Amino acid sequence: MQKKTDIIIIGGGVIGSSVAFNLLNDGYNGEITVFEKDTIYEFSSTPRSAGGIRQLFTTAINIQISRYSLKKYKSFPEDMAINGERTEIYFKQRGYLFLAKNETMNQLKKQMELQRKYGVPSDLLTKQELLTVIPELTINDLEGGLYCKEDGYLDPYSVMQGYAKKAKQLGATYIYEEVDTILQDDKQGLTGVRLANGDVYHAPIVINSAGPWAPALSDKIYLPLPIVPLKRQIIQFDIAEPLTNELPLTVDPTGVYFRHEGKQLLSGFSEKVKPGIDFAWKRSFFMEQLWPILAHRINNFERAKINGGWAGMYSYNTKDQNAIIGEHPKLKGYYIACGFSGHGMQQAPAVGKGLSELIRTGRYETLDLSPLCFERFSENRLLIEGAIV
Repeated sequence: MQKKTDIIIIGGGVIGSSVAFNLLNDGYNGEITVFEKDTIYEFSSTPRSAGGIRQLFTTAINIQISRYSLKKYKSFPEDMAINGERTEIYFKQRGYLFLAKNETMNQLKKQMELQRKYGVPSDLLTKQELLTVIPELTINDLEGGLYCKEDGYLDPYSVMQGYAKKAKQLGATYIYEEVDTILQDDKQGLTGVRLANGDVYHAPIVINSAGPWAPALSDKIYLPLPIVPLKRQIIQFDIAEPLTNELPLTVDPTGVYFRHEGKQLLSGFSEKVKPGIDFAWKRSFFMEQLWPILAHRINNFERAKINGGWAGMYSYNTKDQNAIIGEHPKLKGYYIACGFSGHGMQQAPAVGKGLSELIRTGRYETLDLSPLCFERFSENRLLIEGAIV
């Protein structure tokens, strides 16, 4: 079967669905077809993320993206309402907190100054002030921390479904089939995609937002992307003695993070693993890498019981751990929105808006996302982000 459409989006997770929604919401009147191979999103990166939303970044572009996205997530239930029914995403603005030892406090001060320049109400806390946020915290080896009370965490699956359902209501077509390859020829350039079932869909614009599977698709058309899939595990656990306050998403100096999930807790860490698709999670990961750090940081975590866990994929940009967004310089009509390195959920609103503007008008209007273009790699304009979790 062969069919024509106007825009093809590969990947119906939070990024692809945000792009589809923003295009249609901004007045694009062409036909948008979204291809998603995972019918129930079982292995999609979006619902397997920790759901953190933060503005505590170290580069101007990431701070601005997060500032915009935070605003959109606050109004998300109303913006994505269908027939008057709100789309709840359970956004808990309990804050984000980076704990620090003495050697990193000067860095955090500089980060705070840049964040405040763009309107982020971040605060540098002393070690004693940390106890006002988490009274049970062990602070004898800490000097302080960087805190933003506006930040927090939400339910990633609800966000993804909210975008997808609203995009469908506005006219997007979702086809739950796998894209085998992107098509091009010498005369016309990009021509569309061929599915794994053999069907061909023609379109002048193809957006690759396939997450950890994006580089394999781009490799097939000899346009490699500096992205590898990396496994990230999250463990859910209970503690015997509850904490006084609901936790912000807290990042220990070791990189181990933790937050509340209802009455339970979540924790994870960017462990060193070999690149590849792997969804296995292990209890030993908690016992060997997380629990010793958690138990040291908060005494209540000493008596912990694992309730479950899961693993998801980071689309890890090996060059500078930041998103790659925009049209590929070597193939007209081929757009990229991938390589988020764990930041896709918190950046999805801004990325969807930016690509909508770029495709419809030829330029960014709301936010200038050009620092995240593919050309930065060949032009030696890497965007080094200091706050990677």
